[in-house]
Amino acid sequence: MRLDYGVLRAPTRILFGSGQRAALGRVAAELGRRVLVCTDTRFAATPEMAAIREDLAGQGLQVAVFDRTEAELPLAGILECAAQYRSFNPDVIVGLGGGSCLDMAKLVSLLLSHEGPLSTYYGEFKVPGPVRPIIAIPTTAGTGSEATPVAVLGDPERAMKVGISSPHLIPHTAICDPDLTLTCPRGLTAISGADALAHAVECFAAVARPGDPELALNRVFVGKNALGDELGLSSIRLLFAHLARAVEDGQDIAARSGVMLGATLAGLAFGSGGTAAAHALQYPVGAETHSAHGLGVGILLPHTIDYNLPAAEAAYADIARGIGVAGPADSDATAAAAFAAALRALFAQIGIPASITALGVAPETLDQMAALAMSATRLVENNPRPLDTAAMRSILTAAMETPAHA
Repeated sequence: MRLDYGVLRAPTRILFGSGQRAALGRVAAELGRRVLVCTDTRFAATPEMAAIREDLAGQGLQVAVFDRTEAELPLAGILECAAQYRSFNPDVIVGLGGGSCLDMAKLVSLLLSHEGPLSTYYGEFKVPGPVRPIIAIPTTAGTGSEATPVAVLGDPERAMKVGISSPHLIPHTAICDPDLTLTCPRGLTAISGADALAHAVECFAAVARPGDPELALNRVFVGKNALGDELGLSSIRLLFAHLARAVEDGQDIAARSGVMLGATLAGLAFGSGGTAAAHALQYPVGAETHSAHGLGVGILLPHTIDYNLPAAEAAYADIARGIGVAGPADSDATAAAAFAAALRALFAQIGIPASITALGVAPETLDQMAALAMSATRLVENNPRPLDTAAMRSILTAAMETPAHA
């Protein structure tokens, strides 16, 4: 655990708990009179959405709904939404759904607040000022986007998904209602939870930089820090305690609550601390195989831990002791190995494959994917053990050679 330096960037307000979605109308009314809701086709047709629209209307608000958000968030959909509702001129934008819906709200708010093209803002700290207030309401528990300064999209001119990272993109309010995850399918629950665990683990084990006063002003991801450590370890405890139960019984509201709280805490942690190699590698793997982000990250995370052990043994040992798979008398080496084993066991229990062969990765693509992963600079630089193309290739090779369901 680090105690000498910490950074936290967070929403103005987080409302957490069953039924909290009923607060949306009053929250939105505090921020303006015209509300744009960004969601997807499935959620737009639910009774929950009908109740939300009624709540907003009951506050005297004008409401528009964009219900065509797509998974992996293609650029064309963002531009379509922004163009369609520019004349509506929303005062507040609600992201309601999975991570793509939350990121849609962030990026539409950006385009309605500042001149495009959106590519102007790819990277870190390029958003020039505040955007229109965003209210984020997740219906899955994984991305943590309700609490982060990051939005990720698919640009057809780029080989991989790209990110825009700026504190201006942090939602004004996050409303985290685990009731909204009760209908989340078993497989999506598993891969979303794996993504949340990867956020917390990679943040906790990130490179530790000197706590220079300029650090948080120059980097969105500052690396390992005291506030990220506390939030990240709390997240890991919650996810280890509740994720398997939520996957096994989707109606277990206590488990659903534990997983959603874990995902939000992980978002708060990595929103300043950042992620690392598993996320950098997932971008080219996902682009090559068109597989879900959380699934790729879940497969890759244990292999990146193996690679990082020489540099992050103490961090992994702290996690092992925090989740109770090692004790204070165990050496760091023993404890770190126990954590790696516990993570693999959890992922096997919830159905995360052990090898990227399960995604359809072809051996002849590994060199190209290793090179592409190195272009995710903010993630590469955040890894506790230095990375180069050969190191990325070695991780991919290990992930390829492991039996798919080891």
